[in-house]
Amino acid sequence: MNISNETPKRTMILTGASRGIGHATVKRFSSAGWRVISCSRQPFPEDCPWEAGPEDHIQVDLSDPEDVRRATQEMKDRLEGGRLDALVNNAAISPKGEDGKRLGALDMNCDDWNTVFQVNLFAPIMLARGLIEELKAASGSVVNVTSIAGTRVHPFAGAAYASSKAALATLTREMAADFGPLGIRVNAISPGEIDTSILSPGTEKIVETLPLRRLGLPEEVAKAIYYFCTEQSSYVTGAELHVNGGQHV
Repeated sequence: MNISNETPKRTMILTGASRGIGHATVKRFSSAGWRVISCSRQPFPEDCPWEAGPEDHIQVDLSDPEDVRRATQEMKDRLEGGRLDALVNNAAISPKGEDGKRLGALDMNCDDWNTVFQVNLFAPIMLARGLIEELKAASGSVVNVTSIAGTRVHPFAGAAYASSKAALATLTREMAADFGPLGIRVNAISPGEIDTSILSPGTEKIVETLPLRRLGLPEEVAKAIYYFCTEQSSYVTGAELHVNGGQHV
């Protein structure tokens, strides 16, 4: 009888995988041999050059709690081995006003505030709780993507987005305390101004004030996420890592 000594292929579930930081994260983990189950509002694009096909993509509307529950069950079904090494909660929304105007605390109606918090805060804990047995089986890791906007008033990020990201940072600490006894680590990555397609006009003015005097790259955030999902951070939980070129100092 042949007994395989091969290490099982590690698996990550990633929300917000279709662009920017999410897309870079897919590439970083896949290049290291991980299976990546990607999640986004869009279906898997037929012209995507990625080797993984629709069988490793789940279309989900994180603003709809019922759809989050449906998608969570689909995720469990696709994890045939019952193990999940990493859950990365990257998806987020930041509604804008006319002409890209920042929406302050007085500008957005309550329904839109609820939608922002559902996507940016409630969906991450719903997914983590729904997949807790699979994470426990792998002594897995959860990474929540927060934001520099969660710590200060930002010229472009709206009040609802910033508030949800501040709450997500707090939730990360709470999850670390509650999930830790199960062998699951929970940490956060807090990006600053990252060079993606959704940069707001005027970002160059912020860059001039940063200690490193440049935008961050999606790949640099992806490397930080990877760190939190591997044995290199095996004794780190409840942390929030700033990836912002010194913007927080």
